[in-house]
Amino acid sequence: MGLTVLSVAYPFAAVSSDASGGSEQVLTHLDRALVEAGHRSLVIAPEGSSVMGELIALKATPGPLDDQAMRQGRALCRQALTRTLKQQAIDLVHFHGLDFYFYLPAPGLPILTTLHLPIVWYPQSALWPSRPSSWFNCVSTSQHGAVADNPHMLKPIGNGVDVERLDVVRRPQGFALVLTRICPEKGIHLAIAAARQAKMPIVIAGEIFPYAAHQDYFARKIAPALGADCRFIGPANFAQKRQLLAEAQCLLVPSLVEETSSLVAREAAATGTPVIAFARGALPETVVHGVTGYLVETVEEMAAAITSASAIDPQACRLVARQRFSHKAMVQAYFAHWRMLASGSHERRRGVA
Repeated sequence: MGLTVLSVAYPFAAVSSDASGGSEQVLTHLDRALVEAGHRSLVIAPEGSSVMGELIALKATPGPLDDQAMRQGRALCRQALTRTLKQQAIDLVHFHGLDFYFYLPAPGLPILTTLHLPIVWYPQSALWPSRPSSWFNCVSTSQHGAVADNPHMLKPIGNGVDVERLDVVRRPQGFALVLTRICPEKGIHLAIAAARQAKMPIVIAGEIFPYAAHQDYFARKIAPALGADCRFIGPANFAQKRQLLAEAQCLLVPSLVEETSSLVAREAAATGTPVIAFARGALPETVVHGVTGYLVETVEEMAAAITSASAIDPQACRLVARQRFSHKAMVQAYFAHWRMLASGSHERRRGVA
């Protein structure tokens, strides 16, 4: 039986295969898989998004993303969701945004929310809903461990990447790479410090979203460090990202928060590129120490690991990626969740009317 899934993105970041955010990339894979399997995919996302299903576009929020702009964007998302549910026959609503609880529909339809970000970033009240038809899934085992006792939590589904398209010939050009959105919690200034200690040039690629804190971080911590040995090249689309990974000596992930997955570390493994990361959150689930890269604790350890990156075998990285990080396996796991929730079988097993 065909499914009709209404996916709701974070209302301030466009969805596409070139998106910088992990949740947007995952949603892109799921939308494509639904359409290719003959199901119906509707996606509420900002204008400028590119989907294979039906895009319900939200008007872009101009200017900086301050409190007023975010209230306006959330109101538009809530209106679009309400209107779509009145006009369309939907089997299931799938939320991907951090702020999903601002625009939940009336009780009735089953709802799945994928928690792409650290659990502590979500209000606890939002994760313990009174409505029986609300369900959640985490994107890693470590993230799930923090909420495993929640009766609304389904099995975690690891984020997947397109390992086939990322299987490229490596041509290292002698630079370390940071590939991430530009914000304080990503610790980019620490990657710069580590690369300089290792006497390795560094390239930083990523999007600066119009949040005051993100722009201030770039102005104070990144811009003053730019020079011949430290370049910032802005956002990278999929093709550019693949080329950067193929040419980088290593990828640095100096995150200061408990990473829930680190999609870019999985992409690096698929290209055969070593990853040097702080052992935070799910990164130990992604980086196999000594095989696909190195897990470190300090800037000094990261610098030392940069000089050892050439010892990592690209083929070993690719093998791990093919075995563990394929987006096809991720898609099949989500299909299982969708079918179970749309049929009501999960609620019947739990004795929920």
